[in-house]
Amino acid sequence: MQTVDVLVVGAGLAGLHTARLLARQDLDVLVVDRRRSLSAGIRTTGIFVRRTLDDFDLPAHLLGPGVRDVLLYPPSRRAPIRLTSDRDEYRVADMAGIYEHARHAAESAGARVQLGVRYTGITATAAGRSGITATAAGYTGITGHTATFEQAEPVRARFVVGADGARSRVARDLGLDVNRRMLVGAEIIHPVASTTSTPAFHCVLDPRVAPGYLGWVIDDGRHAHVGVAGYPGAMRAGVRHLLDTFAADAPGGVAPAGPVERRGGPIPVGGVLRRIACPGGLLVGDAAGAVSPLTAGGLDPCLRMSELAATVTAGYLRTGDEQLLRGYDGGAFRARFRGRLLLRQVLAGVRSPAAAEAAVAVLRTRAGRAVAARVLFGDGSFPDVAPRLAVTGAS
Repeated sequence: MQTVDVLVVGAGLAGLHTARLLARQDLDVLVVDRRRSLSAGIRTTGIFVRRTLDDFDLPAHLLGPGVRDVLLYPPSRRAPIRLTSDRDEYRVADMAGIYEHARHAAESAGARVQLGVRYTGITATAAGRSGITATAAGYTGITGHTATFEQAEPVRARFVVGADGARSRVARDLGLDVNRRMLVGAEIIHPVASTTSTPAFHCVLDPRVAPGYLGWVIDDGRHAHVGVAGYPGAMRAGVRHLLDTFAADAPGGVAPAGPVERRGGPIPVGGVLRRIACPGGLLVGDAAGAVSPLTAGGLDPCLRMSELAATVTAGYLRTGDEQLLRGYDGGAFRARFRGRLLLRQVLAGVRSPAAAEAAVAVLRTRAGRAVAARVLFGDGSFPDVAPRLAVTGAS
């Protein structure tokens, strides 16, 4: 039976980034994912915000042109509010390329990535019996787990990282918190003909097609992304039908100049879960609820929390000190999102076109525009983990 220090379940951006950081600390890391190709089953639009672009070394050739203009539309689609930044606020990534880049980085650091492996569960293994405790590297005896997979040999791991999405199986198996509040989204992506128009991000507040959230079109001059998301219980016609309805006359929409790709999936919007770590493992990315409750953006938090997760995991595996796991506390992060959680409730309550028109009217005021600009262009997409990294590293 194969034995590893850390098993990472899920080869998305959070899982691969965590794996790379752990492998760089001389840990034996295995990443598994049920997909046979990282270009399959992509569930994110791939919009990176300025703060992420500033703080992380993302491959520029995989990022589209900068987007500075955001237009907010009422259900009538008339007289949108235009907000313009003096800096590039968004860039849309080739996510298949980003995943492959992250995979190469993880493997270059020493992690192993196995695709086409479906995780089915874990069972605890007594310390001293697993064959992977008390090693020559000075690791302490920590109870491990045996992970099982469909049509693959079991793996013994001292620690499991759940990077397996909003409906995380690892979270349930470890007895950690699970996401309860979720939107469901769907999107169409296609190349566009070359144009000299200014890239723009069009956002439509219309509960008829996106109850509790938005419809969007982002055209960066290379590709167009047209999508909707909302609370599934309020999407009586189904998200795919609503997407097709929206795409038929979406503002800023352009005709496809190539093949059309469809994406979709659940989006957790309840904020970072409170209990996201235990002696057997921890959660990262969507599995941890690391998504902005208001904007539903998850790329920035998945990278930031992965850095903290890797530091906590490495320290714990080297010392066996469970106190270190308290540094990875979702409850502390939730306090940073009180305002956005409140705004999420307000947005969820906008369930009629009349209410949406009134909400956009409020955003037209000076105060409303200031709030919208702060949400869309501000630096508060996710709490800074640097202080926690410093404390955990010092420990």
